[in-house]
Amino acid sequence: MAVDGDETTARGAASAAQGFMALPGRTEDGRQLFLRCLADVIRVLSLDVAPEPDAGDERQWSRHVRGALRKACRQEPELPEASFGVLMKAAVHDPDPSFNRQFVEPALHAFGYRRVRSALLDCLRTGTDLERAGAARAWYWSALPLRPSGVGAEGSDIGGQAEAAAADDRSVLVGEWHEAALREFVRNEHLDVRRCILPGLPLRKSAYPPELHDVVEAAVMIARSHPDEYIRHRVEHQVRG
Repeated sequence: MAVDGDETTARGAASAAQGFMALPGRTEDGRQLFLRCLADVIRVLSLDVAPEPDAGDERQWSRHVRGALRKACRQEPELPEASFGVLMKAAVHDPDPSFNRQFVEPALHAFGYRRVRSALLDCLRTGTDLERAGAARAWYWSALPLRPSGVGAEGSDIGGQAEAAAADDRSVLVGEWHEAALREFVRNEHLDVRRCILPGLPLRKSAYPPELHDVVEAAVMIARSHPDEYIRHRVEHQVRG
């Protein structure tokens, strides 16, 4: 599994999205929680990194953890069952909406689209607002087309990406996610939740069954009249698109 070019890929994707304002930083600081997530990734995957950062060295330590995870994935490991939860939690709590791919991608290779998306959908429906926003950011990467990879899950009968792709449809749970995200956007006034849900939210009535058309109209109205500049800017691009 090639994940070393994540930072370059993320920057390229950002440049391609010309005309869009960058997603603002979070209003709620979850960095300490993310550091605990990284410590769990180190422990469960036995990464060759110090188990915790030195005081004042958190950013550099985080980079070392990401690099160690990329290196481990290049060695085509069989990931233990316990790795699923820690990778998904790290993806949800990663403060960077580009680099969270580094946790989503190995989970997809080892455990498949359905399991990854089910976890994110559950997080959107039942998590804290911080987790709901993080799940929306991580959902973007759950659509990655998976390349042939030796990364798998311990004890799995799925041997390689060809079989995994046949067993796990890339479109799985997309409709369920869109409906849940649409309802959450309308229901939940938390700024980070709305900012993170909106970029991946179709705002065409044709994307939903008739019983949700009124909810689509409500979402557009909320976004257009919202006091946040990013939300107002983003909705106009999406309605025109």
